[in-house]
Amino acid sequence: MTDEFAAYVGIDWADQKHDVALLPAGREKEEHRQLEQTPEAIDAWATELRQRFGGRPVAICLEQSKGGLIYALMKYEFLVLYPINPKQLACFREALAPSGSKDDPTDAGLALRLLVKHRDQLRPWHPDDAQTRLIRILAEDRRGLIAERTRLCNQLQDRLKQVFPLALEILGSLTTDLAAEFLARYSSFQELRQAKAEDIAALYRLHNLGPDKIQERLERIAAATPLTTDPALLSSGRLWVRSLATQLQALAEPLRQYDRQLADAMRLHPDATLFQSFPGAGDALAPRLLAAFGADRQRLENAAQMQSLSGIAPVTRRSGRTMSVLRRWACNKFLRQTFHEFAQHSLPRSVWDKAYYDLQRQRGKKHHAAVRALAFKWIRVLFRCWKQRLCYDELIYCARLLQRRSPLLAHIAASPNSTPPHHTTYA
Repeated sequence: MTDEFAAYVGIDWADQKHDVALLPAGREKEEHRQLEQTPEAIDAWATELRQRFGGRPVAICLEQSKGGLIYALMKYEFLVLYPINPKQLACFREALAPSGSKDDPTDAGLALRLLVKHRDQLRPWHPDDAQTRLIRILAEDRRGLIAERTRLCNQLQDRLKQVFPLALEILGSLTTDLAAEFLARYSSFQELRQAKAEDIAALYRLHNLGPDKIQERLERIAAATPLTTDPALLSSGRLWVRSLATQLQALAEPLRQYDRQLADAMRLHPDATLFQSFPGAGDALAPRLLAAFGADRQRLENAAQMQSLSGIAPVTRRSGRTMSVLRRWACNKFLRQTFHEFAQHSLPRSVWDKAYYDLQRQRGKKHHAAVRALAFKWIRVLFRCWKQRLCYDELIYCARLLQRRSPLLAHIAASPNSTPPHHTTYA
């Protein structure tokens, strides 16, 4: 063990308290204690470490890369954090204790042992600058609100099919402000039929619907018949539809606030233009791509690291004469979702990637497997542009394909929908 660090610490964290195992450099006996999850207790402990070891670096291993504890520790410059995946510690525990026994102080000691004996297999965590962290947190939180909106819309659609299918015909997408306000006001077929046509038309006009469409929908409402007259279904359905519509209304303004803050944060970031240059990376996905790579160009050595970290790269298993290639499950789910969604959004906006996707489908891959293969290829392009601080240019990339005599060119030429590359940013 070298003396690069003055001490090594393993922490098993929890909501209320943390078990801590500490080993000063050059010592063999571990020290154990508990640390409360309060700002005062954490600050007192960090101050104690600073004074005890004269401000020299202290390495800390813990099972998280975000959360209250790591956010509290990152403000102390002498602490070097080594966050690990919970599965890493679980496998390490099982290797040393096959009985399956588990205890928080023991886990803290195992984290310490993993740090001391196998630090070359771990990577220290270097947080991005404040602006990049702000974009990442805003993007993650916004995506959480989008997921909540999707959940509510799915429930709403299911109930409308049962008691009020006409609403689905005259509203279209349930994610719009019009749909939420309409269903909060007219939560059943009966309420809609009793409403005045002028009031319905006024609501449509308020949300910028054209006169022709308004007239067509009013005629459809007048000619419609109810799906069911069961009073039990109608009574419960009306309450459930209104409840979900009200929740959707409540989400609308927070989402707009997130969009505004993300736009403001992106305007101040030096890499914003770079990630906005990619086809399909609009107002929602460009911040997520920026946050995925971060501002520190030394954090990643090659694109393969991001491909594995995000879960886009598959896992190969070999045993004897058998070999299987499987989807990677142990990964950052938000990163995987980011690259998957970006690849999917880029399909109608790039010539070569649509041809690449079609080629994967011709080889027998299903839709999502083909999108993952496309995301795998996009990560290499994203990494190169990020590393060299270059905006993406589809003409240059297609010229490189031509230079390498890529077999993809034949599929691009054969595509009936191929169009000249362009550089529009999409939302």
